[in-house]
Amino acid sequence: MGTSPWIVSDELWDRLEPLLPQRERRFRYPGRKALPDREVLCGILYVLHTGIQWEYLPQELGFGSGMTCWRRLRDWNEAGVWQRLHEVLPAELNAASRLDWSRCVVDSSHVRALKRGQHTGPSPVDRGRPGSKHHLITDGHGTPLAVLLTGGNRNDVTQLLPLLDAIPSVRGRVGRPRRKPDSLFADRGYDTGLDWVLDVVAANLTRPPT
Repeated sequence: MGTSPWIVSDELWDRLEPLLPQRERRFRYPGRKALPDREVLCGILYVLHTGIQWEYLPQELGFGSGMTCWRRLRDWNEAGVWQRLHEVLPAELNAASRLDWSRCVVDSSHVRALKRGQHTGPSPVDRGRPGSKHHLITDGHGTPLAVLLTGGNRNDVTQLLPLLDAIPSVRGRVGRPRRKPDSLFADRGYDTGLDWVLDVVAANLTRPPT
């Protein structure tokens, strides 16, 4: 049987641990010792994988309380941990020639956001209920290169150029870091008559890789 998807492997932890901010414990009145980051990360992944509410994280799993996991996730997000991790992993793949820059694929998906928030809007696929939209660009193998979050009512084509600009400079090979694919694939949702957008995309793709 395979390992549960919320269990952090040694390989992933070796890459992630150096990126986490270090918390110094007070010398006087140090209080209760904080739960190790690795266990807390397992709790975060458990909640994200199962979709349960943070407060219902089972204590018997040994991942701490749901609020501990939520606060640690907030702190790591504010510290830019995930962005740095997203720079490390593609660089490793690029060094091993496992990124397919010959083509990239863009698409989007809707998610409900009933509690609303900054990046929400009336979703056209959910009877106008509040929703958000994930916009994703991957390499030819399906490896994520960049993702953006908008309101559920944003048209796909409006995020085409921002997605291309959001691809980080991927190192790992000799020469300048790579940021642009050779070609781009999208469905009809991106063909809305804004030919100028597609012309700009084509111009960006034909420039020498940066």
